[in-house]
Amino acid sequence: MMNYERILVLAPHTDDAELGCGGAIARFLSEGREVFVAAFSTAKESLPTDAPDNLLRQEFEDSMRIMGVPQNNLFVYDYVVRKLSYSRQELLEDLVRLRARIKPDIVFLPSVNDLHQDHQALHAEGMRAFKDITVWGYELPWNHITFSAQAFIVLSPDNVEAKWLALQAYKSQIQLERPYFTQEFVQSLAVLRGLQVKARYAEAFEVMKVRL
Repeated sequence: MMNYERILVLAPHTDDAELGCGGAIARFLSEGREVFVAAFSTAKESLPTDAPDNLLRQEFEDSMRIMGVPQNNLFVYDYVVRKLSYSRQELLEDLVRLRARIKPDIVFLPSVNDLHQDHQALHAEGMRAFKDITVWGYELPWNHITFSAQAFIVLSPDNVEAKWLALQAYKSQIQLERPYFTQEFVQSLAVLRGLQVKARYAEAFEVMKVRL
């Protein structure tokens, strides 16, 4: 991907980075690029009452370790789930601090067409914080009515397998039988997007902005 060596992925919740662009993350790491991931809510308010508060944070860290993202490249915040829009200024300030610290070449964030309220807030503030940097929006189909794919990252079978292995760290979500936490879904979406660019597998993205 051109000369994008420092890659920042913004995730509203602890599993969105892997679900939206886990295959791309795996490919970037295999190519020796530096990947940073920031998750803004661990959704502890949505956990069962008998679950530890840090469950999703731990699952996120386990997932990133499986993918090979260094611990020092992870940033986890404690925004209240479904209420990121209540803290827009604080969110923007955290994003500006991330920008200054990481100096990314490209940023991945939720699609402009994502209907989830937290995803919309992070998209809007992410576009403000990184308004002169290349920004692509990732796909979470269960949150979309429409998705306009302008870019595709071709994946190898190993990249797709790495994505699924990482997602298996989220045992709490698999136990809830989320339909997108299945190998069948991960594989099928990668096949569909690959078909569109005559590849075996791919992930699709909205191009919000490109700086060359």
